[in-house]
Formats: sequence, C-alpha cells, structure tokens
Amino acid sequence: MREGMRYVAASALALAVDFGAYVGLIRLASVHYLVAAPIGFTLGLVTIYVLSVRWVFAVRRLADRRVEFAVFALIGLAGLGLNQAVIYAGVELLALSPELAKTLSAGTVFCFNFGLRKLLLFTRPA
Repeated sequence: MREGMRYVAASALALAVDFGAYVGLIRLASVHYLVAAPIGFTLGLVTIYVLSVRWVFAVRRLADRRVEFAVFALIGLAGLGLNQAVIYAGVELLALSPELAKTLSAGTVFCFNFGLRKLLLFTRPA
C-alpha cells in the first residue's frame, strides 16, 4: 500500500515533467505531437526511475543496476508504444486535442508500467 501511494506521487511528478515538456514542445516550439510525445515521455522515464529506486520501492530484485535500468527502460519503451497508440487514436480517430489525448493515455500507461515494474523489478525473488 505504501509503495502504491508513493508510486502515485512519483508518477504525478514524472507526468508533470512529461506533460510539461510535451505541451511546451507542441505549443512553444511547434513540434508535431507524435515527436513531442516520446521526448516528454523519456524525460518522465528518467524522473520516475530515479524516484522509484530512491524513494518508492523498498525491495529491488536485481543486484546489477545496469540490468535493472535496462529492464525498467524496456518496460518504459513498451509503455511509450502504448502511449503513442492512445495519443494517436485520441487525436486522429476521436478528434481530441493532443493534451486531452495525452491525459487519457497517462492513466492507461500508469497502470501498465506500475504492474510490470512491480512484478519484474521490485519484488523479492521467488
């Protein structure tokens, strides 16, 4: 329960970084939304990794931090694919604003990332 609440807080901060970069690139730099999304997502990924290993999770399954980050990042890349699909569908199929599509994506990707990261990285080995 404690980890879940901390992950929500850490994810909110990572989402603020991600969403801020996303909107800033779209609105201030005229970057296409499908280009801005992975840039913001990557900045959010680094934020959530640092917070996850330093504050959220008490148990770490892998001793090698390079392997841990690689698995963490791979889960993030799968989440990025899901993120891109939801944003694209929201904008192109549902005619939503890029910001609203990103907001819808955030909840889906949050559940996906938390579940896999907790299962694969932050539980005691069997």
